Amino acid sequence: MLNYNSKPLLFALVFIHSLFSSSQGQLLVGFYSQTCPTAESIVHSVVDENFKRDPGNAAVLLRLQFHDCFVKGCDGSILINNGAEGERGARGNLGVGGYEIIEEAKKMLESVCPGVVSCADIVALAARDAVSLLLKSRFQQKGLSDRDLVLLSGGAHTIGLTACFFMQKRLYNFTPSGGSDPSIDPGFLRELKANCPFNGDPNVKIPLDPVTEFKFDDQVFVNIKNGFAVIASDARLSDDNNTRQILESYIGSGQNFQADFAKAMVKMGTIGVKTGSQGEIRRVCSNVN
Repeated sequence: MLNYNSKPLLFALVFIHSLFSSSQGQLLVGFYSQTCPTAESIVHSVVDENFKRDPGNAAVLLRLQFHDCFVKGCDGSILINNGAEGERGARGNLGVGGYEIIEEAKKMLESVCPGVVSCADIVALAARDAVSLLLKSRFQQKGLSDRDLVLLSGGAHTIGLTACFFMQKRLYNFTPSGGSDPSIDPGFLRELKANCPFNGDPNVKIPLDPVTEFKFDDQVFVNIKNGFAVIASDARLSDDNNTRQILESYIGSGQNFQADFAKAMVKMGTIGVKTGSQGEIRRVCSNVN
């Protein structure tokens, strides 16, 4: 796996994705495609502008979503400004912000699709987009593009194994409602649980690409698209429109995937490289000179 110190971010992405799955009773991706086709793009544009002004707004919007959901569910009730006695003014919600961003998005949506998009959905959409922008910005800060993100984060999992230890939360206690990650194909979920039972052997490992385990190809992207992603971070690549389109563009592309992956690896290999007198040759790699 690519290591860029993103465990808290990936947890956040898992949390947000659970609010956008297609299982019964949960928010459906593309829910407003008929009633308000521009809903998601409007919210994204508002979040994007606020993120550019202050990247800290990503955490603000995520926290707003968290606090809304954990008091009687994700109903947008925290947005109601009804004084100190209300949910918004409660002691536990002191410091929660981002209300003005939601209001900005709501105002734009009402001008296009009056009375269609709920406030609760705007909060959820905003939190999802904010976290997605933050993930991509971390790559951009290193000079890496969205394409590099897809290739290095997902494409690298065309070979290799992962320990069942890292699957327990996704299979048995998925945030925030428990149970399993609803993005997993039902048949594949049964297979994963059979190989990685609850409280099973932590030393058991499963392939990241169970279809072509020992072949470096684009099958991992096919898996992700069809709900057969093994790990959560791969599945999350389908949450963002741009990364999903990039991912799908490599399916059936043959050598294009391999060539672009090689370019991304070379690009990553130039990050922060020390040359000349900037660094030193350690005599023993595990010790400083």
